[in-house]
Amino acid sequence: MMNRKPLILVTNDDGYQAKGIASLTEAMRDLGEVIVFAPDAHRSGMSSAISPTHPLRARVYRKEENLTAYMCNGTPVDCVKLALNEFVDRKPDLLVSGINHGSNAGISVIYSGTMGAAIEGCVFDVPSIGFSLCDFTPDADFSFTMEVARKLAAKVIDEGLPKGICLNVNVPAGAVKGVKMTTQTQGKWVNEYHRSKDGSGRDVFWMTGNFENWEEENDNSDEWALANGYAAVVPVKIDMTAYDFLPQLKKWEGGY
Repeated sequence: MMNRKPLILVTNDDGYQAKGIASLTEAMRDLGEVIVFAPDAHRSGMSSAISPTHPLRARVYRKEENLTAYMCNGTPVDCVKLALNEFVDRKPDLLVSGINHGSNAGISVIYSGTMGAAIEGCVFDVPSIGFSLCDFTPDADFSFTMEVARKLAAKVIDEGLPKGICLNVNVPAGAVKGVKMTTQTQGKWVNEYHRSKDGSGRDVFWMTGNFENWEEENDNSDEWALANGYAAVVPVKIDMTAYDFLPQLKKWEGGY
């Protein structure tokens, strides 16, 4: 048992055929035994969605020494849940999700299937990291993100993460100056839909939009780091309680 290699679970939301997950899998192979459990098709924007109304299926699509890869017809969180409940013989030492094709910085963390999977790993008390590259192209260059992923994964395997906390890692496209530990940028998406017509002349709406940054000068934020050529690492917690507001909220108790 003491001689076992670390067990690393790899998943994503872009589907098992995406270049990002192939790159992340390759980055993890030197660090331990790897199990890939990924959606069988694109599942972006799924956040922590699960599939309570249809049965899940999974099958092996690749098997090599210290690597077994499954595809599943569920969401990213379905993949994590199913893998941890039914397909691994021990708790993984690490879960990594990605590498996502596109940024998951700022408020995007709450919509992201990549981060939904990482947060679910956190629920199972597995140290978890989500990785994203700010490049939506299918053939993006993941080489630097792979380097960041390998080093950060090794650090987390060695030192762990606090219970209930995972990491959201975003890497800018192009030349990268380094890595910064940051906060989540405050802001929201605006102008989110483009209206057009279908073949029958009826209105249809396509998701689009742009991020409205409320703190552009905050050099401790992830969006500032990305805009200035740095990879950004944000610690994310699963306990969403607003503790600073709770004392004020407790004053309402007498009215019920």
